[in-house]
Amino acid sequence: MKKYIIVIVLSFMSALSFGQKIDYNLQKGYIAGGYDVVSYFDNQATKGKNGLTVDFDGVKFKFSSQSNLDKFKTNPSKYIPQYGGWCAYALATKNEKVEINPETFEIRDDKLYLFYNKYFNNTLESWQNEMPNKLVQTANINWSKIKYVN
Repeated sequence: MKKYIIVIVLSFMSALSFGQKIDYNLQKGYIAGGYDVVSYFDNQATKGKNGLTVDFDGVKFKFSSQSNLDKFKTNPSKYIPQYGGWCAYALATKNEKVEINPETFEIRDDKLYLFYNKYFNNTLESWQNEMPNKLVQTANINWSKIKYVN
């Protein structure tokens, strides 16, 4: 009997998320405001070029080089910013989707996190001054609840 209940619950949960689209932060029409998501993994925030774009999961990505575009195509999930490209700190502390500054980022455990940085409020500094691993856990929980477009 327990197996049937688990199957029913999993089927219901799957039905709820079926067809829903992740709410990506598309500043300037692109993930990461048009910055090259692969370049972050070389510890650089590099603007992408208009001629080097690709669509993935229904959103547009820009790249600074053909090499980076090719790297992305071989493993897109590695390079997609966490939390749809919304500010990781705001998601963890306020459970809100907040715009980012594409030049304010962190690679942690081989994942890309982006942050708000404007008007004397650099949330990357706050993130690093607190307990980032705990903030990641909280942000993961919050994201699971609000990641889909309403």
